[in-house]
Amino acid sequence: MDRFIAAMIGSLMALAAAQARAQVSDDVVRIGVMNDQSGLYADIGGPGSVAAAKMAVEDAGGTVLGKPISVVFADHQNKPDVGAAIARRWFEVDKVDMAIGFDNSAVALAVQQLAADQNRIVIAGAVGSTAFTGKSCTETSASWVYDSYALTTSLAKAIVAQGGDTWFFVTVDYAFGHSLEESAANAVRSAGGKVLGSVRHPLNTSDFSSYLLRAQASGAKVIALANSGGDMVTAIKQAKEFGITGRQSVAALLVFLSDVQSMGIEAAAGLKFVTAFYWDRTPETRAWSQRYFDRQGRMPTMVQASIYSAVRHYLRAIAAAGTDESKTVMAKMRELPVDDFYARNAPLRVDGRLVHDMYLAEVKSAADVKRPWDYYNIMKTIPGDQAFQALKDGGCPLAAR
Repeated sequence: MDRFIAAMIGSLMALAAAQARAQVSDDVVRIGVMNDQSGLYADIGGPGSVAAAKMAVEDAGGTVLGKPISVVFADHQNKPDVGAAIARRWFEVDKVDMAIGFDNSAVALAVQQLAADQNRIVIAGAVGSTAFTGKSCTETSASWVYDSYALTTSLAKAIVAQGGDTWFFVTVDYAFGHSLEESAANAVRSAGGKVLGSVRHPLNTSDFSSYLLRAQASGAKVIALANSGGDMVTAIKQAKEFGITGRQSVAALLVFLSDVQSMGIEAAAGLKFVTAFYWDRTPETRAWSQRYFDRQGRMPTMVQASIYSAVRHYLRAIAAAGTDESKTVMAKMRELPVDDFYARNAPLRVDGRLVHDMYLAEVKSAADVKRPWDYYNIMKTIPGDQAFQALKDGGCPLAAR
C-alpha cells in the first residue's frame, strides 16, 4: 500500500511538473479562419469552414493544455491588402496563434510572409499556387488540400491519352489561375500534346462570351478552365449555352462539390477532375460528413473537410509539444503523421506540403444520381507521392537545409 501511495504521489508530481512546463501564450489558443465569407468563393469554404474549425475544437474538448481554444473569423473579400491588414491585426493586437483557410492564392501569399515575420502559423486551405510550398515556403506555413500541380498533372495526362491533345486555356488573372495554367500546360506538353493559346479574365466575371469565343476559334480540342468557384460555374453554363461543349471538350481544372450543386447535375455531368476529398468515399468520410451535414444542411467540400483535419492536427501537436510556440508546434506537426478521415497516414513535409492521396473523379449522369449530394464517381486513387511534386523540384529553400 505504501508503494502504491508513493507511486500515485510520484505520478501526480510528474503531472504537475508537466503542466508547469506547458506554456500557452496569453492563456488562450486563438485560431483565425480567414476566407471569402460572402463572395464567389464563399461556398467553397466561407462560413462552412468556420463551422468545421469549431467542430474540431469541440472534438478536442474545447481546451488544450488546460487552456481554452477560441475561433475567430474574417472576410478578406478576395483582396490581398485586406487579408494582410486582417492578419496583422490578428497577430499584433488580437494575439491569434494560427490563421487558416484563405481559399485565394494571392491572399495566402500576402499573409504567409507576415506570419513568418510574426512567428505565427498559417495553414492554407484552397490555395493552388505552387509558390506557397515552393519559393515562398516558410518554417511556419503548411498547405493542406492541393496545389496546381496535383490538380492538373494527372488530369491533363489522362485527357491527352484519350485524344484531347490540343488545349486552349481560359484563365483567371491572378496567382492561382497563372499557376493552374502553367502546371496544366507543362503536363499537356510532357504527354505529347500542344497548347494553342490562352486568354485571361478578371476574378468574378459575369460574361465569358468573348473569352469562350476566342477559345472556340482556336480550334483546340480541349478548352481548359483555369479558374474556380463562381467563375468556373458561369463559364461552364455559358459554354453549354453557346453550344461549345458539343464540338469541343471543356475541362474544368478545379471542381468543388458546391459547384456541382450550384450548376446542376445536367450541366456538370461528365466533368472529369482531381479532388482531395469526397464525402461518400469511405465509412469514415460518410460518418464525419453526416455530422457536418447535420449542422450545416449541406455536405462538405474538400476545403471544409481539410479545415477540420488541419485544426485537429494543430491542437494535437500543441498537446504533444506542451506549448503553442509556433516553430515548436510546427516541428511536432511534421513529426506526427495526419491519420484521420481526410488523410491516411499522411506526412507533412518540410516545405509545408501535406502529402496525401488525391482522386480522379467524374460527375455522374442525372440517371445515376440516387440521392442528394450523390454526385461523384471516384475513378482512380492517385497516391500522394505521385499526386504532388517532389520536394526537390518545388524550389523551397528549406528543402536544401
